[in-house]
Amino acid sequence: MIQLRPFDTLGAADHGWLDARHHFSFAGYHDPDRHNWGRLRVWNDDTIAPRSGFATHPHNDMEIVTYVRQGAITHRDSLGNEGRTEAGDVQVMSAGTGIRHSEFNLEDEETRLFQIWILPDSFGENPSWGARPFPKDDRSGRFVTLASGMRGDDDALPIRADARVAGAMLRAGESTSYALGTDRHAYLVPATGRVRVGDVEAAARDGIAVTGVDTITVTAIEDSELVLVDAA
Repeated sequence: MIQLRPFDTLGAADHGWLDARHHFSFAGYHDPDRHNWGRLRVWNDDTIAPRSGFATHPHNDMEIVTYVRQGAITHRDSLGNEGRTEAGDVQVMSAGTGIRHSEFNLEDEETRLFQIWILPDSFGENPSWGARPFPKDDRSGRFVTLASGMRGDDDALPIRADARVAGAMLRAGESTSYALGTDRHAYLVPATGRVRVGDVEAAARDGIAVTGVDTITVTAIEDSELVLVDAA
């Protein structure tokens, strides 16, 4: 199954400083057909106004991956971690037994990001946070693993789930494939551009839900920046 979820059908919440779109049920948006996708629980498409952000708040037992599309986000947490993650780079927070954190756009421009929540394989682990750059040139024409709890993904940011977050940059006309497996779920979003997967075309910020497919082949109709989650 390959199913398109157009951007204009997503849940929406405009808080003034935050313009959020929800691919899955979240906060005040509830759709029983869009509750999760395998272990993928949340995919929020957030636009954060300059000099604003999420005040300190708690999480527990969730793997939270942030992919910054434009601008930067500054993280602070109760473990003493602090870091600034720029466009194209990734941060991961394993909430574990509990962590409090804030996420602020301290820039003079909007920050746009994908916030992805994945259910962990085990509960009650120690919380942690990490971030690292992922140069877009390294992802040219192929998927590169950004965060993962799957065997062999030692170069990625670690998460505590049988899942992988991958990114790719494709020029118009280029194709690349991702080996999924028919028993797994994938969710693909073009951050920019337009792509085709099977007979489905997706524009920027649309979602494509895939399952029962052994290999996903993505063809770029326009230059595209892609983010994919592979989850059991």
